Amino acid sequence: MINISFVDILLQASVFGIEFRSLLAAAAVFVVVYAALWLTSRLFISRLRKIAEKTHHKIDDAIVDAIMEVKSPAYLLLSLYAAVQFIAVPEFIVDFTRVAVLAVVAFYAVRMLQKLLLFFTNEYIEKQPEARKRDPSIIMFASKAASFLLWLLAFLLVIDNAGYDISALVAGLGVAGIAVALAVQNILGDMFSSLSIYFDKPFKAGDFIIVGSEMGTVKKIGIKTTRIDALQGEEIVISNKELTESRIHNFGKMSKRRVQFGFGILYETPLQKVKKVNELVKKSVEKVEGATLDRAHFKTFGDSSLQFEVVYYVPTGDYNKYMDAQQAINHSLMELFRKEGIEFAYPTQKIYLAK
Repeated sequence: MINISFVDILLQASVFGIEFRSLLAAAAVFVVVYAALWLTSRLFISRLRKIAEKTHHKIDDAIVDAIMEVKSPAYLLLSLYAAVQFIAVPEFIVDFTRVAVLAVVAFYAVRMLQKLLLFFTNEYIEKQPEARKRDPSIIMFASKAASFLLWLLAFLLVIDNAGYDISALVAGLGVAGIAVALAVQNILGDMFSSLSIYFDKPFKAGDFIIVGSEMGTVKKIGIKTTRIDALQGEEIVISNKELTESRIHNFGKMSKRRVQFGFGILYETPLQKVKKVNELVKKSVEKVEGATLDRAHFKTFGDSSLQFEVVYYVPTGDYNKYMDAQQAINHSLMELFRKEGIEFAYPTQKIYLAK
C-alpha cells in the first residue's frame, strides 16, 4: 500500500506546473518517435543502398548520399515537437519548437538539394567533352550561385513562419542588391559574359584566336578573364566582357585551310616549259596527304619574272601542319624544276648600252 500510495503521489506531483504524469507521457512519446524515425531511416537507407548497388547508374547512389545528409538533430527535434503536444506548456515554447523543426527541415532539405546539384554539375563537366577542355570554375560558379539562392529561400521561409513580415526584408534586399550591382557592374558583366562564352562556345581552351591586334592560343577561360598564350611567349589577359563585344577570329574551328602562294620563273624560260609548270605544281600538291589543288595559273608578267599563282586546301586548322604541307610542296617544286631545267626568278635589272 505504501508503494502504491507513493506512485500515486509521484504521478500527481508537478514540475514547473506540469504534471509528472504528462512529463512521463511526453518522455515516452519522445523515445518512441525518435526510435521509430531512426529505425525507419536506417532500414530505408539500407534498402535503397542495396537497390543502388544492383544498378550501373550513379544517380541512385547520389540520392542515397543526399538522404544520408539527414542526421540525428532532425530526429531529435521532430521527436521533441511530438512530445510537446502531450504536455501543457506555454504557447511560445510550442511556437519556438515548431519554428526550430521547420528550420532543421529546411536546413537538411537544402543540404540534400545541394548534394544532388553538385552531382549533376560534376556529371555535366565529366560527360561533356568540350566542358572538360574549359575551365570548370564557370559552371561551378553557376552551381554555387544556385546553392546560394536555395539557402536564401530557406532563410526567408523560416523567417516568414516565425511571424516576421518579410516584405520589408525582401524590399531591403532588393535595394541592397541594386546598390551592390551598380557598384560591381563591371565584375558582374564579366561574370555573365563568362557564362555566355561557356554556353555559346565561340572558342575553347586550345583554340588559336585573334582578337583585335592580339593573337594566341586560349589557355584558360575564367569567371572574369580569359588568358591567352601569345605567339611571342607572354600571357595576354582579356576581360570576358571585352571578348563578347569583339570580333573573334577562331582558327580552332577551321576544318580546312585555304592556302594561296605565288612564285616567279625566269623570262628566259622556253614556252614549252612554262606550260609544264602547272602540271609540276599539281604533282607537288598531290604528294601532300589530304591536300587538294584548287587552281594554278600563269598569272602575270612581273618586273623581273613570269608570275604564277597557286591555291590549294589542306584538311587542318593546325598552323604547324599547314606549314609542313607548304614546306613539302616547296621542296617538291625545287626538285621537279631542277629536273626540268626551270629556274626560279629573283629581282634583277638588266642594263642595255646602245653603241
